[in-house]
Amino acid sequence: MSEIATPGLFDRAIRRIQDVWRDMAQGVAGEADDSVATQMRACLAGRGGEVSARNRAAKLAQAYLTLDEAGRRAFLTTLAGFDSEPAAVAAAYDKVRGAIDPAERAATQTALRRALDPPRARLLAQFTAIPDGMKFLVDMRASLLELMRGDKMLMALESDFRALLASWFDVGFLELRRIDWHSPAALLEKLAGYEAVHGIRSWRDMKNRLDSDRRCYAFFHPRMPSEPLIFVEVALVKGLADSVQRLLDPKAPLLDTKEADTAIFYSISNCQRGLSGISFGNFLIKRVVEELGEVRNLKAFATLSPVPGFRRWLDAALPGEPDAAAVARILGERAWWRAEETRTAAEPALVRLCARYLLVEGKGTRAIDPVAHFHLSNGARLERIMLGADTSAKGVRESATIMVNYLYDLSKIEQYHEDYAGEGKRNAATAMRRLARGGA
Repeated sequence: MSEIATPGLFDRAIRRIQDVWRDMAQGVAGEADDSVATQMRACLAGRGGEVSARNRAAKLAQAYLTLDEAGRRAFLTTLAGFDSEPAAVAAAYDKVRGAIDPAERAATQTALRRALDPPRARLLAQFTAIPDGMKFLVDMRASLLELMRGDKMLMALESDFRALLASWFDVGFLELRRIDWHSPAALLEKLAGYEAVHGIRSWRDMKNRLDSDRRCYAFFHPRMPSEPLIFVEVALVKGLADSVQRLLDPKAPLLDTKEADTAIFYSISNCQRGLSGISFGNFLIKRVVEELGEVRNLKAFATLSPVPGFRRWLDAALPGEPDAAAVARILGERAWWRAEETRTAAEPALVRLCARYLLVEGKGTRAIDPVAHFHLSNGARLERIMLGADTSAKGVRESATIMVNYLYDLSKIEQYHEDYAGEGKRNAATAMRRLARGGA
């Protein structure tokens, strides 16, 4: 069974774009001082036409890619230094304060906004004009997030990055595309590399996830047409799924989509670290539900979701629980979930504690579990908690084998979203609410 080797693909892509940028950079006349700061000033000066501007930006981008970690931090620090001019800001602000009538005030406020706009933001925008420039910026922000380490100058640069990318990657600009077995091999390799929930182990595994009773959808940006931003994997099944191992079993029989009545969202993966904090997931789910209208017999839309923070919380919460000793003893046994006796003994306490973790615990009104927060904020309700639903090493380690179904009731999505966003109310099935209160 052949493995999917993604690093080679990424390396080839980087080498290809570096070659393109190098060719463009050769069109830039050499300077006596060829430092990064000088190159940045040349880009901002804008001498020559559009071709010269693109070539200078390509030369700067190519130089950045050749740097090691320390060099990239120095590059970003230099870039952060191209900030607003304090004297110009102060002068513009004084004019705003001195404005008398509304028209004058509007004009001076516009001038103040221009003075506040840092030159580095204009420089970042120049990179979008070069081939793969948008992807370059996304990856640069990913590096910045790792390197800023509390540095206030770099944090200010990151704020500019985030604002620019949020406007450029507005959901109105994004394209939803279905990925299937006939999609380009390069895209399928990227899918395997970006899968963050249930790793894709082989081409056979990939084919199984893209078969006729499966769907995969991703958002793309027009300037990054071969780079998925976020994708969701969907299984068309009968009833609510209760085991990810059975759901992903390549030996399981193919289901005729005419018999499916439920769409299960079992994996959602963000692909671009550099777009962290820029949310597409809520829009993705709603768009996919619309696309799945083609399967006319579907009556329910739900998830089979991990509970990634449960075991860490559980270890801290157990000492004060009445069943602590028994649960701790069971969880300490090797492969405890495989024996029906131990699994049955642990199930009532673990399911009750998980309901409390998802529906009661949290920071203020926000659910403490990131996956719960994501689905509750998107208008889902907690429907069911299942022990033994993910027996992978990761599932055991992070969630004590538990997975949950969040149900998307199309008639109540907006109401549930408003309940959670406005009041922090976490909607759930009656049985789940009773468990969270300590009932059986």
